[in-house]
Amino acid sequence: MNQFLIVGLGNIGAEYHHTRHNIGFDVVSAFVLKHGGLFQTGRLAEVAEVKWKGRQFTCIKPTTYMNLSGKAFKYWLDKEKITLDATLTIVDDLALPLSRLRLRGSGSDAGHNGLRDIQLTLGTDQYPKLRFGIGNDFPRGRQVDFVLGRWDPVEIPIVEQKIAKCVEAIELFATVGLEKTMNLLNNLAFK
Repeated sequence: MNQFLIVGLGNIGAEYHHTRHNIGFDVVSAFVLKHGGLFQTGRLAEVAEVKWKGRQFTCIKPTTYMNLSGKAFKYWLDKEKITLDATLTIVDDLALPLSRLRLRGSGSDAGHNGLRDIQLTLGTDQYPKLRFGIGNDFPRGRQVDFVLGRWDPVEIPIVEQKIAKCVEAIELFATVGLEKTMNLLNNLAFK
């Protein structure tokens, strides 16, 4: 059975529910829900096990807060004995417009605290990341409020489309691999 670690980045606590910064949590939750899994409290994370098409997915939402995401990532990677290329980390990205998703097999943290901590903990940036564009439509000096804010009502239909496409991307990643999934995903524009 092929094993995968699916990591959604976000912050715990009701005040962060469904904020832009928590889109990783929302995507992983949607994937688990679609496949009939249930999250339980585990070490350093909410954890759900999903079986689908002969594949085993360990899905985590770290409870360490964003800045210490690497701790949960590494714990579950080691515990489940999963290789780095069989992981997929879902994260919000300010540098991408809301209309875009970007999947890459490696790459820098791009200033994202959760990715920075994972990279520091692992000692590498060579692991797959699915970046969910959140745009950067905020006044100067208001980045934190924007990132930790909830979606505008006009954005919600696009966000919902993109969450569904991310769930599909997780399935494709596990069945056809990174390269083919990148080719299918990276040129899409959502409206």
